[in-house]
Amino acid sequence: MALMAYLSYMLAELLSLSGILTVFFCGIVMSHYAWHNVTESSRITTRHIFATLSFIAETFIFLYVGMDALDMDKWKTTQASFKTSIGIFGVIISLILLGRAAFVFPLSILSNFMSGNSEKAPITFKHQVVIWWAGLMRGAVSIALAYNQFTFSGVTQDPVHATIITSTIVVVFFTTLVFGFLTRPMISAMLPQHRHREPAGGRSTGSNSPKDEFILPFLGDEDASGSGSGFVQAKRSISMMLERPIHTVHIYWRKFDDRFMRPIFGGPRSY
Repeated sequence: MALMAYLSYMLAELLSLSGILTVFFCGIVMSHYAWHNVTESSRITTRHIFATLSFIAETFIFLYVGMDALDMDKWKTTQASFKTSIGIFGVIISLILLGRAAFVFPLSILSNFMSGNSEKAPITFKHQVVIWWAGLMRGAVSIALAYNQFTFSGVTQDPVHATIITSTIVVVFFTTLVFGFLTRPMISAMLPQHRHREPAGGRSTGSNSPKDEFILPFLGDEDASGSGSGFVQAKRSISMMLERPIHTVHIYWRKFDDRFMRPIFGGPRSY
């Protein structure tokens, strides 16, 4: 599985395509097919290894960004004045806000319209605002793309490229600190959690402990049934959506997938 993901990345780089998006879609394909060709213990091991590697990679990315943020050469290379830099920063933040809103709100309205006759709960305006706000934070992907496109081994002598790099660093710091810090208070204010009281003589049906939240994704249905009804219900809903599609395009794809793709690449049938 690791070699398959690395192969997709190398092919994308050789063809001058986006290696990040290639690995992302490769992960989707592997979870759909290759995931079923390994044993249960291998699945758990793979999940832990990939989660650990992703955490380490993200840590090094932000460590590199923090060290490079004080690189005076890039700030001296850019010839933009302070007012110009502030203007560029304001334009980028505004475009991020508008671009996120242009996707979240229309798609949420479309989703509510398409599921109007079903039992699916609609996406309320408060949920839409939370989805919009939580996706405003820029991070490692933005930094990696900027450095890959506008620097050579992290160094650039072009004033325009240096301005793009410094603007990206400022935007990432601002969105991570400001938007990230305000995300939890905003969620608590707009979507308050109503805790259920523990029944007398019974087990609590409230939220899981941090240890349970870490273990639950690696458990099966029967193991997770007593660890939290919310997790089981969400997992059952996803399984029902995949096994019993209700939309026309999904039905045709499932038929094609069961007839041609899964017999070759692996995976359980939908019927």
